[in-house]
Amino acid sequence: MAEHTSSSITIEAAPADVMAVIADFARYPDWTGEVKEAEVLKTDERGRAQEVRLVMDAGAIKDDQTLAYTWAGDNEVSWTLVKSQMLRSLDGSYLLAPAGRGGTEVTYRLTVDVKIPMLGMIKRKAEKVIIDRALAGLKKRVETP
Repeated sequence: MAEHTSSSITIEAAPADVMAVIADFARYPDWTGEVKEAEVLKTDERGRAQEVRLVMDAGAIKDDQTLAYTWAGDNEVSWTLVKSQMLRSLDGSYLLAPAGRGGTEVTYRLTVDVKIPMLGMIKRKAEKVIIDRALAGLKKRVETP
């Protein structure tokens, strides 16, 4: 099994409110630093994204990728890479759990494998930066009126 990186943050909002922001792909360019464009290509019977095209610009890594999303109930979403210019694989998930007084603990888990050779230690550090930025952006987006 591939190594992964994960981190958690507590957001002062109900899980449904947090998931609503996560599921609103069209707004990703507003709160994620790396996503410049997001387009939902396919939805499920509930209208949730099943396939999303993302144009990313993370400094040294610029990519046009398509991800397939799987929704497990209302508190978990995971994704896997369909196609990419820069990545061999990308698997991630958000898991939401109630956290006292109406808050939500959000755990983000990510595994990335790039097509260019890269030391595992550097890869984990890059994953950590991506996760920390995403969680901070999500918290700010959800908690800012």
